[in-house]
Amino acid sequence: MIKPHGSDTLNPLFVEDADKRAALQKEAEGLKSITISSAAAGNAVMLGGGYFNPLTGFMNKADTLSVAEKMETTSGLFWPTPVLNAVKDAGDIKAGDRVALKDPNVDGNPVIAIMDVAAVEELSDADMTLISEKVYGTTDAKHPGVEALLEAGKILLSGDIQVLNYSYFATDFGDTYKTAVEIRSEIEKRGWKRIVAFQTRNPMHRAHEELCHMAMERLEADGLVIHMLLGKLKPGDIPADVRDEAIRKMVDVYFKPNTAIVTGYGFDMLYAGPREAVLHAVFRQNMGATDLIVGRDHAGVGDYYTDFGAQEIFDDVPEGAMDLEIFKADHTAYSKKLDKVVMMREAPDHTKEDFVLLSGTAVREMLGEGKAPPKEFSRPEVAKILMDYYQGLNS
Repeated sequence: MIKPHGSDTLNPLFVEDADKRAALQKEAEGLKSITISSAAAGNAVMLGGGYFNPLTGFMNKADTLSVAEKMETTSGLFWPTPVLNAVKDAGDIKAGDRVALKDPNVDGNPVIAIMDVAAVEELSDADMTLISEKVYGTTDAKHPGVEALLEAGKILLSGDIQVLNYSYFATDFGDTYKTAVEIRSEIEKRGWKRIVAFQTRNPMHRAHEELCHMAMERLEADGLVIHMLLGKLKPGDIPADVRDEAIRKMVDVYFKPNTAIVTGYGFDMLYAGPREAVLHAVFRQNMGATDLIVGRDHAGVGDYYTDFGAQEIFDDVPEGAMDLEIFKADHTAYSKKLDKVVMMREAPDHTKEDFVLLSGTAVREMLGEGKAPPKEFSRPEVAKILMDYYQGLNS
């Protein structure tokens, strides 16, 4: 099986031993505490599940700026985006303290992790600008990732953590949320050797489905991991439970048995385009995938990124930095000429009118009116689930 990123074995930060976990929960009652941001809680969940291997906690200022500038930590570890615990006010917390980190996303704000604080540092306005420009490609405060970065605060609490739970992901998405450890175990159990990962924050339409089939066929892969984001999205995105139901239905009907598994990970979307695509590749390697599909405007939002910037950035990844390979996909659409879904770059004799192309807005309007999109665009079983959701919004 493919090695994890940066180490020979996976090192998840979740405390598996129940007695040790209970002792830490008890200890937390007597510690200084702070309620962290949703983004930091998502980072803790990813660290806990082994997705952010080989990191042992939250980054300090030097590593944060190095990662933003050069995609590597000060020690030389390749890493594409800062992993932060940023707060507005650290109170009386200081270096050397052991601190309970409270979850902002669960009622009662339970302790999600215990942190050994190595440093308390403040980012300057110039630092924040650098991070925004390098990681998100913009300083526009309307960009959802930049907005979340600015909202969290400029004070960094760095240091190693011990993770005590997986927040609401394990409870609200019990059948879907899986750690990198669990996915590796499932891959091993199925005997898969070459594994394609597909990232999604949306339901999968016909083109997405066919793209997965294409990648599996061309790479001669044994299996597919459809890996959906379960954390916070921007307003208007379809909730995770609806996506989950729609994707599972598609897999049940249109994929052969033992060729695809549907899972999810607990993280808030960054909308960081190219940089987030590289992060996706890193943590897909950690979960055991050998290949990741990267398509047009992967992890993008609005008009902040070029169509294929998320593919081009991999040309800047140093040789040997990652073992996982990228499957570069063009925009896919149904060809009326060929009566099948194709990558548009592979159909040079086509005009725009030869494809079934629908905007997201048009599709949402159709679904909201109880009209199914054309069968060439969406499987009827998937469309039914989405129609029920949108009609519920309008009722």
